[in-house]
Amino acid sequence: MVTIGDIGEVLEGYDPDNIEICTLGSHTALQITKGARDEGFRNLLICTEKSARFYRRWPVVDDIIIVDHYRDILDQEMQDMLLARNAVLIPHGSFIEYVGAKNIIEKLKVPMLGNRMVLEWESNRKKEKKWLKKSALKIPGEFKSPKDIDKLVIIKFPGAKGGEGYFLAKDEEEFHRKLEKINLPEDVKKEYTIQEYVIGTRFYPHFFYSPLDDEVELLGMDIRYESNIDGLARLPNVIQKEVDVEPLYVVTGNLPVILRESLLPDLMKLGRNLVESSKKLFKPGLIGPFCVEMICTPELEFVCFEISARIVAGTNLFIHGSTYSKILYDEPMSCGRRICREIKTAGERNKLDKVVY
Repeated sequence: MVTIGDIGEVLEGYDPDNIEICTLGSHTALQITKGARDEGFRNLLICTEKSARFYRRWPVVDDIIIVDHYRDILDQEMQDMLLARNAVLIPHGSFIEYVGAKNIIEKLKVPMLGNRMVLEWESNRKKEKKWLKKSALKIPGEFKSPKDIDKLVIIKFPGAKGGEGYFLAKDEEEFHRKLEKINLPEDVKKEYTIQEYVIGTRFYPHFFYSPLDDEVELLGMDIRYESNIDGLARLPNVIQKEVDVEPLYVVTGNLPVILRESLLPDLMKLGRNLVESSKKLFKPGLIGPFCVEMICTPELEFVCFEISARIVAGTNLFIHGSTYSKILYDEPMSCGRRICREIKTAGERNKLDKVVY
């Protein structure tokens, strides 16, 4: 395993005045490269040949390295090159999916924004549940076996695949019938989670925690636009009954949203609770951006489902800032730029080791 001490030794050889911001060419790469440019950093994207053709078109991208597969970032030669360039990696959903949380924790010796140990807690549903509970957050009920299903449930699968394969079921028979039909690898199918389906409005708040100033910030908020459930919802009820189409929950886009202001204090408390409990569960705890998938019920209670302890795709809505970030900052502040601002401030205070691992 790559330890904090290992990364500390790497940072001792870094030139803090020549940090290069690096990520994979996918997900939120444009936002991150623009944020780096806005904060005075050079940036670097690691791309496949196909993605490189796309990212070369954008003037905010400084440099591109082409690889056959994104996992090639683990090769020693590639890591040595990144270390020589004073690279700080920014993890995002595609980064985690393509490289793998276990590989990042055990093999990747290049400094990365945040605490890489959080990847184990967000990708393991048992650990994630423990984290949510320790944070005193309300969570949906879970069923250990399909035999126990006695109400509407949603079946979820691990990984940052944007809701791929999720389905609804109301009893054991429907569960097995739909599980058999979905197009997922057999090993993934076996790792399902059966979760109570909570009725309410969805929110995905984008938080940022700065250990430098011990501040939890709300940078934005979105809801996901999902295929085909959002298309089906637009059909009149009469037609829905005639259409034999199974609802799917594949994320295809994001929509901006703001929360009722009277609910914001509870939301900020929720974010702070997650940060404080993380410090006890996996030191030094959560660092940088994170997002909580939640439902707000008619009783105005938040029910929390999942945590993404990194920059999320919904932040792409706010490259020039959101309603909330515009109040916090008197300048355009995306999540990508806020990440780079944290790295910049840490360098100026000689505390880079406090924000990367």
